[in-house]
This record gives sequence, C-alpha cells and structure tokens, in this order.
Amino acid sequence: MSSDRPPLLRRARQGLPWLVSLLLASATAPLLATPAAAGASGAVAAGSADGDAAALLKAYRGDRSQWPAPTVDAGVRWEELGPRPALPAPPAALVKLGEQLFFDPRLSRDGTLSCASCHAPHLGFSDGRRLALGLEAQTGPRHTPHLLGVAFVPRLMWDGRAGDLESQALMPIANPVEMGMDLGALQQRLLRETDYPQRFKEVFGSGEVDLARLAQALAAFERRIEAPRSRFDDFIEGQRMALSEQEIRGLHLFRTKARCMNCHSGPQFTQHEFHQIGMSALGRRLQDLGRQAVTSKEEDLGAFRTPSLRGIARTAPYFHNGSTPTLRGVLETYNAGMPQPPKNAQGLMAIPPSSRIQPLRLSAKELQDLEAFLRAL
Repeated sequence: MSSDRPPLLRRARQGLPWLVSLLLASATAPLLATPAAAGASGAVAAGSADGDAAALLKAYRGDRSQWPAPTVDAGVRWEELGPRPALPAPPAALVKLGEQLFFDPRLSRDGTLSCASCHAPHLGFSDGRRLALGLEAQTGPRHTPHLLGVAFVPRLMWDGRAGDLESQALMPIANPVEMGMDLGALQQRLLRETDYPQRFKEVFGSGEVDLARLAQALAAFERRIEAPRSRFDDFIEGQRMALSEQEIRGLHLFRTKARCMNCHSGPQFTQHEFHQIGMSALGRRLQDLGRQAVTSKEEDLGAFRTPSLRGIARTAPYFHNGSTPTLRGVLETYNAGMPQPPKNAQGLMAIPPSSRIQPLRLSAKELQDLEAFLRAL
C-alpha cells in the first residue's frame, strides 16, 4: 500500500482468513425507542406488529400525519415515505436516440455487448448475476447495480465515483473488463459504420458524433427508467386498501422495529448515503474498500451507496457483491446484525459496521410480513 494511505490502512494486516461472526440478539442493547406521532395508539406506537392489529390498520389506512413516528437514531437525516416524484422529461427525440444507443452492441469492442446486456429491462435493469459479466466473459468485482429511478441518484456506481449520468455513461464502455471499447475508436465507428450521423443531426442539428452528445443521449434515456407502478404507489396516493393487512404490518415494521428508515426513507426509499454494513470483507483476501477508494477518507472504508428499494423484488441478487440471492436472505442477515468482526481482530478486519446496524429480534412471522411489504414496492 502507498505511504499516503490513512494510518489505519498502513496498520492493516493482509491475508487473514475469512471469518464471519454474527452477533446474537441476546447480546445487544435495547433498540432505540421513538415517541409515537400524535393520535397513534400505544399499541401501534410500541414498534411491534404483534400489538393492536385494528389500531395499526386504522392508523396506516388514515392520513400519514397520524402514522406512528419512525424508529430513527439520533442525528439521522430521514424523510417520510411518500409518492414517487415525476421523472425528468428530456426531449423525446434525445431519449429515443439514447434508447437506440443503450441497446446497440456496437458500443463494445467486439460488438457483442450493449448497455442492456448488464442492465436488462426484464431484470429490473440489472443482470440477475452475482457479479457483472463483461467482455470475453471477464467477471467484474461487484454486482451490477439496477437503474430503477437512477435519475434521482446524486452519485452513481456503488462507490459514488460518478457525479452524474453523463459522466457515468461512458465509464462501462471504456472499462476493459466491461465493454472494453476505446472511446476514440468508438467515435470513428459510429461515424463510419452506422446511421448515427443522420440521427445525431436530427437531434442536435448537426451530424457530429462526439462523446459528449453520446453521453447526453444515453443519460436522457436512463433518466426515464423507473420501477413499474406498484401497489405501494396506489396506497401512498390514497388507495389505502391497496396493501393487504400483512403488507401493512410489514410497513409498520419497516418504519419501526426493523429500523429500515435509518437508511431507506423518503419517496425513493433511500437517502443516497454511503454506509459500511459489514459486507466488505475488510482485511481479507476479497476485501473491497468501497467509497474509501474514491475519497481516501478513513471513515469511508467499506462503505457503499444505499440503493433505492423500489422494485426490489425484481433486482436479485443483493448487496454490492451480489452475495445474497433472495430477499428473505437479506432480511435474515440484517436480523442477525450483519457480519461482525471476529473476536480479537486487528487492522481493517476489526472495523465494525455502522452503528445503525443492530440485531433486530424479528420473529419468523415478522420477517414474512416485512418481506411481503418489500415485494409490494
């Protein structure tokens, strides 16, 4: 490691064996209690779906101002769940050009991969694989992130290295493990071998096929990608019978006992922050430094972007490394408190997950209710 790395990195021990230790619920402190919103019954405010079922249903099928207050740690920035915002509306011709480019395999070096190869519409604009598969069957180090609602993501990629869709759009094209295309050669290919000069002239007023225009068109199409309308959309917009009793119990758990609102709040079910949740294998052979590789900040070690949960049932497998194939598996991992540092660990391996991660003590029935709610998104 270079000498300008943070002190903790310089002290890290490498090559330690992979060990995962999950905290038992009995060893943890009580969960944070949050006061109930005005008008909510004590049974509903208690943060348990085992309380007064009738009061819970009445609260959630009423006005949102009467919902119980969420269980959120002190200092956490959060927003109430709400209707999804309207998508940006770039010019239709620009979106159409971006769509053509998105599905065109000529953007890859050997003409076999398009953007849609890894961001397939029928897979939630992801690829269903654990790790991204690129040119000549090369495997990337991370799971392909979905593009649902990507217009609202302020920093792209799992580690936030791209500040906008225009800059992100060219990264996988040029990446030797992904599409492997030299950007200068791509520009010449599109000028010589395709109808793009005419298409660019129709959209931009001249036939110049430059990289800035290409990125602008791809970004315009991607800004129109969103999760299909869901029953939660109907529910949050006033059709309070759109969610079943089980799903409403799951909604209540999501906002209270399961502590999900600490990271997944607001209309997009994320605050777009970066957190170390124990899935980075720090200090081990397969470690991923996450956001720290971009910022060089010690506090970003192993941190990854919190994704939106809209359309989550369509985007398996889960986490930045695609390590968990099912939604139930994700919930069980969180319920156990996520992977924790082994006893007597040193260096990077000793770094614990965010303090927002705590064992949840959810019963099997509560896990079922929570999963049912997430599938309604």
